[in-house]
Amino acid sequence: MDLDHSRTPIHPSSPQKTLTMATSTSSTDTSFLASLGIQDLNQGAYNGSWIACTGEVLESRSPATGEVIGRVQMATAKEYETVVESAQEAFQRWRTVPGPLRGEIVRKMGNAMREHKDALGRLITLEMGKSVQEGWGEVQEAIDIADFSVGLSRQLYGLTMPSERPGHAMREQWHPLGTIGVLTAFNFPMAVWAWNSMLAYSCGDACVWKPSPKTPLTSIGLTNVIRPILEAEGFGGLAGLVIGGNEDVAQKMIDDARLPLISFTGSTAIGKLVAGRVASRMGRLILECGGNNGLVIMDDADLEMVLPATLFGAVGTAGQRCTSTRRLLVHESLVEEVTNRLVRAYDDIKIGDPMDEAILCGPLIDEDAVQTMMNSIESCKKEGGKLLRGGGRAKMEGDLENGHFVVPAIMTAENHYQTVQNETFAPILYIIPIKDLDHAIELHNGVPQGLSSAIFTADVKAAERFISAAGSDCGIANVNIGTSGAEIGGAFGGEKDTGGGRESGSDAWKAYMRRQTNTVNYSDSLPLAQGIKFG
Repeated sequence: MDLDHSRTPIHPSSPQKTLTMATSTSSTDTSFLASLGIQDLNQGAYNGSWIACTGEVLESRSPATGEVIGRVQMATAKEYETVVESAQEAFQRWRTVPGPLRGEIVRKMGNAMREHKDALGRLITLEMGKSVQEGWGEVQEAIDIADFSVGLSRQLYGLTMPSERPGHAMREQWHPLGTIGVLTAFNFPMAVWAWNSMLAYSCGDACVWKPSPKTPLTSIGLTNVIRPILEAEGFGGLAGLVIGGNEDVAQKMIDDARLPLISFTGSTAIGKLVAGRVASRMGRLILECGGNNGLVIMDDADLEMVLPATLFGAVGTAGQRCTSTRRLLVHESLVEEVTNRLVRAYDDIKIGDPMDEAILCGPLIDEDAVQTMMNSIESCKKEGGKLLRGGGRAKMEGDLENGHFVVPAIMTAENHYQTVQNETFAPILYIIPIKDLDHAIELHNGVPQGLSSAIFTADVKAAERFISAAGSDCGIANVNIGTSGAEIGGAFGGEKDTGGGRESGSDAWKAYMRRQTNTVNYSDSLPLAQGIKFG
């Protein structure tokens, strides 16, 4: 079973199209790496201290230049075992620390991330390729969830219930669950870990983190930022990190009964395999396995708002967000106008060095992702789709010549096309006409995934219906904003092939704890429930 949690399925090969774009060169300053403790060769396991690993050497390459940024000596099964044992030992002590005191340590970790926000954001951009503005935004998201978790540490509320028996009291309370296994994807290499770990720490749990092999340095840099806080308190083992392969690490994690909860972010195909393995040992799951997100534009939509929402949703992170806008469901009366506006706007998209604050669209993560995008475009054409704009490689010069740059694509399509039904993790936007709200909801829900959705309308009735039980079947449904850019205050996740799990805000914390019901008899008799008489 291949557990490389890349989100891009590989389609059969097809010809690649090359377009010439405005050239750009890079002179990226990487001096900030030293401030994050990143060296030329880094160890791939941490359990309170960095462990000398014995696995293969993994190279991390910049998707913008193709150059090697750094190397990691990967962990083996032996180092994995050491990390889990340390996490278990730390958990045994951590669970007895009062919640508010746990929250105080989480607060310190959040402040450490604040102090290193610039460097952490640049590291994300350097290794993953998203624009530096988005890199900083991702670090801010990690900081925000730390702040949220500090307050949560004083609010892990249970309930009291009346008992039917005289002299009895009933209540429920929440206890720490254990050591949480977190497997993250490359596209949000810090935020998703923070969603899980910051909640888990406030809830009294430990974490073992396996990051994507495409962004190993990001996990090392972030661990170096937060570990002094935990080490000073004697709890370094809470922040377990294991960078390793599928057999040595990933498969052991999902089969490990010492990890009562596995949080997995990645493709639906791999998510289903993970779900089966974890369920077979009666473990818990949080799955976030991709989206095929639709944005509905009704005939009364404010097009001045639609355009920027669509651009950010479809092009931000080069289309590599799980909430990226994939399908634009446009009222038939507006299809021509919306298409013309988007085509003109796409002509102005700045593609280039993601470290440049003026750049909107950086590279895809690697060559496989580029190939997948090209294959999807050709596949959609064969089904009857038409390429309106973009869709080829972006020709760069200088240091960026070997980067994985593409030109964001706009295509006409029909919702039933198999290419449209699949999630292509790249900046391809399909324009699909709709007749009315009923038609919009039918098409919108007519894909296997169910993560994020949005509608633009001035009609209150249409808006309310779209977010009602008879409307969008997604875990996220927005009105007059795009599909992308969720805040940490709400629970994040989706339905159907997205997996059904929830992370981040609201009451997502309950997944990281175990519920216990208590009945206390403070009387001198022993009545039974339901009025049963025994003896």
